[in-house]
Amino acid sequence: MEYILDFLQNDIEKTKIYTHLKCTKEEAEILKYMLKAYISGIEDNYVYQILNDFYKSEELESLKKIEIIQSLLNKGWLILSNLRNSNLTLVELFNSTVSLSITFLKLLENGNLELIVPEDKPYLDHLEYLQDEFLRVDLYHQLGTYRKDYNENSLNIKRIQAKLKLIEDSIAKRIVLSEIDLPVVDFMEEKKLDEKERLIFLTLLKEEVTGIDEGLREMNNLLNIISSDEIERIKNRHYFEENSKLISEGIIDYDELFSAFGGFNKLFFISDELLQQFLHPDHHKKPKNHKIKFSSLVQEQKIFELIESKTTIDDVVLNESTRKTLQVILKQMDKKVQNLLKTWGIKTGKKIEAKIMFYGYPGTGKTMTAVSLAKTLKRPLLSLDCSKILSMYVGESEKNVRKIFDEFKEIAAKSKTEPILLLNEADQFLSSRTTNATSSADKMHNQMQNIFLEQIESFDGILIATTNLLENIDSAFSRRFNYKVEFKKPDFKQRVELWKKMLPKNAEYEEGFDTEKLAKYNLTGGQINIIIKNTSYKVAVKENPIFTMNDFIEEIKRELNSTFDNEKEIGFM
Repeated sequence: MEYILDFLQNDIEKTKIYTHLKCTKEEAEILKYMLKAYISGIEDNYVYQILNDFYKSEELESLKKIEIIQSLLNKGWLILSNLRNSNLTLVELFNSTVSLSITFLKLLENGNLELIVPEDKPYLDHLEYLQDEFLRVDLYHQLGTYRKDYNENSLNIKRIQAKLKLIEDSIAKRIVLSEIDLPVVDFMEEKKLDEKERLIFLTLLKEEVTGIDEGLREMNNLLNIISSDEIERIKNRHYFEENSKLISEGIIDYDELFSAFGGFNKLFFISDELLQQFLHPDHHKKPKNHKIKFSSLVQEQKIFELIESKTTIDDVVLNESTRKTLQVILKQMDKKVQNLLKTWGIKTGKKIEAKIMFYGYPGTGKTMTAVSLAKTLKRPLLSLDCSKILSMYVGESEKNVRKIFDEFKEIAAKSKTEPILLLNEADQFLSSRTTNATSSADKMHNQMQNIFLEQIESFDGILIATTNLLENIDSAFSRRFNYKVEFKKPDFKQRVELWKKMLPKNAEYEEGFDTEKLAKYNLTGGQINIIIKNTSYKVAVKENPIFTMNDFIEEIKRELNSTFDNEKEIGFM
């Protein structure tokens, strides 16, 4: 009450909050007039009535003072009572109602609006860090709210922006000084979240922890927090789409609820598992150890190889029909599509299930595409070389064959991930079984294939098998695969693209070097890759290491002459 009574009873320029108002004496007197009305129970006032009473003049004379009201609106001490549009004409404003803002009332209560910023000292625990981040979220929420009512140059908005600068600088300094683990910081850095992704994540984390304002979970309110204007709101909608990093990587999720006015509202949230990880870090390993844990689990066994890719599906040169098929597969793995399939009763469970067969000529990119698909889906990929495994288990029992899949499930369960299983060169496992098998070798092979068939049937997740010859595949296996994707040899246009992608970027080439002449040779991507590597070794030892057309043509001849198929007779130019 101290500051309220001081403001009401003393000379306006001598009151304790006057310097904080940063307005003229005349403007401050109008605020005092409205405060008296507020205390007497009148919250909303017509502008023309305020000016008429305060200046005790006719309406025409009062209209001349309208800019004072507009100034107080811009400073944030007044708000429009019943309109959300701050871009009123002066005449419209004259016939509108205004009231004292919450900001002004808080100033009267506390005596100042300054942000108490903690000292620049290390955080003592992760909850202290979260407290600062939640304060930052509150300021962004206020900023988003005020932008609806005031223009960007208003004093109120500038005040909040100044507070944000202070708290953000403080947080950055304290993180650097801190020696303790800050799981949320580690997680955001590991996931390489940009500033807006971090703000969305921290806002939802705040709601999970405090539960103060469930409305902040709605997409429109989250957009207000990360957007400065309507154009930014439109651009920032991509943060909430299915293919966004936050959703595709399982960092946040959403529920769709019917709104009161028809249609759907999206309410976003953080998974319970992540929430527990951040609230009780002592019971969880740091997120950045997640990949180390997964790779160490793979290293403990001798069956699978962990393959990491730097390329996505968009980087792979593919036949157009193959690319379209893969795009259809990716769309069917979309979370929204999966939810729709659940609604129809076609799908049960949360996991994405897909059994895919890549077939076609050797060297056409089947394995590379599988690895790139995993990168696109942001999943680790465990590769099983079927030719090695088959020889490893010759003469072994059914139990050891099943161990392949049991080991895969164990790695997935322990690491709490959903890796993709790649069965590379699966021809022998998937080939037609021997009918009327009499030899022990045939019987053993059939038995292993039966077990393999059984395991594929019950496999829960994404499985990709590569094979060169589809016609040799047992029909029972063929039926178990949802998708069969053919990989054709690249045409001329694709070969040009392959050569351009694979040729050394920082090398020197002879004058007149023409990739299109090289692309005339009917080679696969795998062959082009081998030819470029072999040629590079040869050129690197030259006294003058410049790539020539002849260097490549010599290697092309050698490669085609060593190919055991009917295409080695291709002529040379």
